[in-house]
Amino acid sequence: MPGPIRNRIVAHRRLRAGDLVPHELNFRLHPEAQKVALQALYAEVGFARSLLAYELPDGRLKLIDGHLRRELDPDLEVDVEILDVDDAEARKLLLSMDPLAALAQTNAETHAALVARTKTQAQALKDLWQASARAALQAKKLLEKPAVQPGEPQFLILIECADEEQQLNLLEWLQAEGVRCRALLS
Repeated sequence: MPGPIRNRIVAHRRLRAGDLVPHELNFRLHPEAQKVALQALYAEVGFARSLLAYELPDGRLKLIDGHLRRELDPDLEVDVEILDVDDAEARKLLLSMDPLAALAQTNAETHAALVARTKTQAQALKDLWQASARAALQAKKLLEKPAVQPGEPQFLILIECADEEQQLNLLEWLQAEGVRCRALLS
């Protein structure tokens, strides 16, 4: 990694969640099950993670991470971690943070031990933990699936790209999603 990593965190503030400006390009959708699980976690543990924002020229704070928490209870007083980033950097973070976290793999044995030791009365949290275990198992099976054997039919999709940059971006994204693929040049 070239050079030192810059620390872009400049402040922490506590303010009303509804006073934060939601990012107009937030692409994450929050289904009802996620909202219910977050409410259950709030009920059993409380607010335990700061939201992430950056300052606009007019002084308001614009969200990068925490849109569901803002939406769930706009009157909740929340801690906000403030970054010294510009709009372009904020978009990079918005586009990268959740997908980077999603790339983490699950150690099934440790996950099962954690679930066994952790008690909850909230069905939404039980469902969340079970879904997490199922998703990890499914991803593991997909990644361990053997390549097509010689003589077996192959089913292929050819995607035409505008240029090499688009090809590399698509390849990287598909491989991150666990899709077995490769780049070709014709």
